[in-house]
Amino acid sequence: MKLKVQKQSIESILVNLQPFLEKKDASQITSHVLFETQDNICSIKATDLEIGLEIKTDNLSIEQNGSCTANGKKLLDIVRMLKDDEITLEFLDNTLIIKQKHSKFKLPTFDVTSFPAFPKTEDKPQISLDSLSLIQSFKKISPAIDTNNPKFELNGALLSIKNEYTDIVGTDTRRLAIATIENKSEKELSLIIPKKAIMEIQKLFLDKIDIFYDEVNLIIEDNNFYFYSRLINGKYPDYDRIVPKTTKQTLVLPRKDMIDTIRMITTISQDIKMTILPDVVIFNSLSSENVEAKTELEVETKFDEKFEINFNSRYLLDFITQIEKNEFELQFNEPNLPFIAKDDNFITIIMPIVM
Repeated sequence: MKLKVQKQSIESILVNLQPFLEKKDASQITSHVLFETQDNICSIKATDLEIGLEIKTDNLSIEQNGSCTANGKKLLDIVRMLKDDEITLEFLDNTLIIKQKHSKFKLPTFDVTSFPAFPKTEDKPQISLDSLSLIQSFKKISPAIDTNNPKFELNGALLSIKNEYTDIVGTDTRRLAIATIENKSEKELSLIIPKKAIMEIQKLFLDKIDIFYDEVNLIIEDNNFYFYSRLINGKYPDYDRIVPKTTKQTLVLPRKDMIDTIRMITTISQDIKMTILPDVVIFNSLSSENVEAKTELEVETKFDEKFEINFNSRYLLDFITQIEKNEFELQFNEPNLPFIAKDDNFITIIMPIVM
């Protein structure tokens, strides 16, 4: 294999592949990227066995077809040091040689036949969802997905496809975020997608995508990327049971003013006490130290009696920063019961802090 490519092009590809590499053990082939060239196309792959990405490009000059591997992080480090000019990559004597004018580097390689195979889309069922709506929904609920929960299924997002709609769900047990997409489906389906995969999907895909699945993998592809992730095997909590079926009171609040208000209080404490009166909402910091933050938001609440509730401000702020409309709703029952933050087809149920 021998090819010539501009630094900017290969650097961009290698940057996108970094999250898919094994980082802790450089002796593993999963710490390497795989180059394969054929018909003026170069395919570069990376996988840590849990998620994988293939990027194809014709933005280069192939002088000799072939394949080889190289440590993905070290190769990126070398490319970054080189000048903004053409780089030559050549596989010779079981070594990848990187050259640019008077600079030359060598990296050891693995046997390409040992590189893990990617799952194929052939004969796999396809998911028909609006691509942009799905990616936006992943973005909305991703802050609520747990990261190191011993219940593995909570470290991912639930994709729950119903006959009339699809729910994308994330929870860390203190809040539950649900984004709903209206769609028709003949088959009902539930998949749990790891949080790492959810985050990478948001970075990679911006437009039309094709989605395939089986019992083990989710596969997404477009014109530039071929992405796969292993699914989480488990039973997701019955989230419908957590959503309050009715609420007693609704408060409409301005988005921008609430962001400013919450950030002001969090200079002292992340936990907030919110007091709702007929014509004003008062915010106080909840802190055991001898410090205090307090501010007010003048708004017509339509509450006849004083209502107080304590909550972790980060949960509400995560919700507000994901919406675009100028106003949103908070729906309440009792101060010691979960309340709902709502914006069209996106809701977050937040557990209050009970003092």
